Amino acid sequence: MSDLIGLFNLLVPFFGLIGLGFFCGRVVKQPEAGLAWMQFFLIYVALPCLFYRLIADKPLDELANWPFIAATTFSTFCAFTLSFVTGWRYTRDMAQSVVQGVAGSYSNIGYMGPPLILAAIGAAASAPVVLIFVFDNLFLFSVVPLLMSMAGLDKLSLPATIRRIVWRVLTHPFNVATAAGIAASYLHLQLPQSIDQIVTWLAGAAAPCALFILGVTVALRPMRQMPGEVPILVFIKLILHPLLVWVVLSAVGDFGPAWTYAAMIMAALPPALNIFVISTQYNVGVERASACILIGTLVSMFTLTGILYLTTKTGALPYDLFP
Repeated sequence: MSDLIGLFNLLVPFFGLIGLGFFCGRVVKQPEAGLAWMQFFLIYVALPCLFYRLIADKPLDELANWPFIAATTFSTFCAFTLSFVTGWRYTRDMAQSVVQGVAGSYSNIGYMGPPLILAAIGAAASAPVVLIFVFDNLFLFSVVPLLMSMAGLDKLSLPATIRRIVWRVLTHPFNVATAAGIAASYLHLQLPQSIDQIVTWLAGAAAPCALFILGVTVALRPMRQMPGEVPILVFIKLILHPLLVWVVLSAVGDFGPAWTYAAMIMAALPPALNIFVISTQYNVGVERASACILIGTLVSMFTLTGILYLTTKTGALPYDLFP
């Protein structure tokens, strides 16, 4: 019973903030444009500070776990491929299928992942959280513009598309913060006390702001009808993706309970808000993206609770399937 109470106390703040944002989005009549500065604060200020803080104190040998990187990224690739095929079956449109591919494979690894998993597992999970965040982003934000270009939505040549992908990867604030954290770890740099306090405050602001924005954003885009493929995509995202991670990590090697459970929970997180950003950017599949986010977030209240209970609370799921 105490395990369930502890799990309840762990999850309520996360889903409670999403619910609060949803309530405010429905009740308070503010223009959607008002979210722009808050989103800028998150993406360019708060979340980079959070990821710098996660990485800077880690020994570099923890961040060079290439078998773990390969296994988790391959699992995300498999989930993306299955979701893309599902989207193609229902839409017969490549661009919309790309958005559906992201919906079934891209977890809320920036907003929910770090605070939830660190609270559930502890500091030992920070290295795998960072690695999954960085390499899932590298994979998805490389493959999406490439496939959208092939679908004819980007009016650029293939070399120009590749150059733009490389530039965006190199200059993305999350990746810049990751590089700065790796440099700080390698050089054993310590920030001045005043700057360190600012970074600490900003890192602490990232999760609550992000979850509140997620709720508001979903509230401002109500679902008119559920597309037929959404239940399948939600199943891939919330059930199949963590199972893939579990099986592939067990097959590749023994990574220990903290790393394996952290990877499984990261995969079990609901679809990320960035799916809507991508669909809006390309003006394709916007309603489908909103439906995936809404339904995925609601269903994850139960599936994520179950996975957390079976891994971090009871250990009923062994971290290694093939000991």
